[in-house]
Amino acid sequence: MSYREQAITFDCQGECLVGILSLPESTAKATASTGVVIVVGGPQYRGGSHRQFVLLARALAMAGTPVLRFDYRGMGDSTGELHTFENVNDDIAAAINTLQMAVPALQGVVLWGLCDGASAALLYCRATHDARINGLCLLNPWVRSEASQAKTQVKHYYTQRLRQKDFWIKLLSGKVATSAVSGLVRNFKTAFSGPLARTNTHDSQPFQTSMALGWAEFSGPMLLILSGEDYTAKEFLEYVAQDPHWSNALDRAMLLRHDLQHADHTFSDSTQSQQVELLCATWLTRSPTDLTQLGDTP
Repeated sequence: MSYREQAITFDCQGECLVGILSLPESTAKATASTGVVIVVGGPQYRGGSHRQFVLLARALAMAGTPVLRFDYRGMGDSTGELHTFENVNDDIAAAINTLQMAVPALQGVVLWGLCDGASAALLYCRATHDARINGLCLLNPWVRSEASQAKTQVKHYYTQRLRQKDFWIKLLSGKVATSAVSGLVRNFKTAFSGPLARTNTHDSQPFQTSMALGWAEFSGPMLLILSGEDYTAKEFLEYVAQDPHWSNALDRAMLLRHDLQHADHTFSDSTQSQQVELLCATWLTRSPTDLTQLGDTP
């Protein structure tokens, strides 16, 4: 199936947002009753790293799914002051409205987000309980705090580094900078003494907790894709394993998880990028039984 694209502008709290609709050539022939809104992470605009969101939107449109990717207020070509991922609920709601107006036959919308775009999608679900959202596609969700970052670095970097002979040779010969040693000590202290999460300045609880509640309260299907070579993904798994608000989060019945072992944070390798496109397109159009046959990619 071919696709067509259309530039579009729409209002959000008096500001002008700019987006691109990627649509099946004939919406009457679209194979999906659900559209996708790509929630960017970042400070990043609608194109994505290495045109990631452009290629994804086109792949999904060719598979029959309408897609809208757009710029938040203050980002890319949109007007207004810059908003962080913790404060884009109005932007996401406006984008959903716009996609539904462009394709009136849609019965629901999936939010697709990478990094803090995934976090923003969960925060939106927690804050709005929007019944139009019938699926979440989350890639390498962002749960960063000073303590969680330190724990991840200690476990996945420093522990391995301390086992390497060349590190100790450099240390004893004075070739390891004092600042590097200080950073190592500081990370160990933070990892084992600091609080896991920070408090959201706009809420009484950490944004990670709001994310966990959004995850737990969402009753629809979820696709989780994690990169094996990404510290953000590793940090997410560490956080979920330790924080009680995320208890059993990865065991929910409506969750399909795929770990792409050799992928980096943005799936920059073309093979990994195409695998993400295939996983998402298949998840949008097939039953859970069909999806399990895809398996994880080594």
